[in-house]
Amino acid sequence: MRLVVGISGASGVAYGVRLLEALRALEVESHLVLSRAGEMTLGYETELSPKDVKALASVSHSPADLGAPIASGSFRTAGMIIAPCSIRSMSEIATGVTTTLLSRAADVCLKERRRLVLMVRETPLHLGHLRTLTQLAELGAIIAPAMPALYPKPQTIDEVIDHSVGRLLDLFELDSGLSHRWRETKSLATRALAATPAEGSIEALPARLRERER
Repeated sequence: MRLVVGISGASGVAYGVRLLEALRALEVESHLVLSRAGEMTLGYETELSPKDVKALASVSHSPADLGAPIASGSFRTAGMIIAPCSIRSMSEIATGVTTTLLSRAADVCLKERRRLVLMVRETPLHLGHLRTLTQLAELGAIIAPAMPALYPKPQTIDEVIDHSVGRLLDLFELDSGLSHRWRETKSLATRALAATPAEGSIEALPARLRERER
């Protein structure tokens, strides 16, 4: 399987980083577009460099490279996840005005009827935001905000992020073992997958945040 991953400038880059780690563990070919604003947010929220994050992807593309393979519908993928997705990126995608590779790759998914999942990170939302989200849903996108599940009684930031990332991957029929499923016992296989870091992966972002808080 081949998936496109977009990381925009919204708060919550931890979701995108964990998503890349999970895809590597699942041996899914990932194509990353880290926006310029995303690089800035990475510096504000983490100790990671853009190089660290790009190293997690199978292929990393410049957001300015509108000639990249993922800018064409003839380049086959299973779809795209933008995590986090900023309001600006959301708005560009809804209007079809694609000024960067991130929004162009998303537009390709819509026109080719491929799955496009947007983890929109903003609150509160005004009427314009809500109408744009409705428009995107009508176009075929899946709106998947970062909503923490409280029934597993998470004890760490890692657990909150893992569950949300696992739910994103569920939308592509990928069982990462990261989500606590309601009244379902995890299999030994999924437990092992969740506990085993991807070969060559960098230290998980939430763990770094936790160390800084001590």
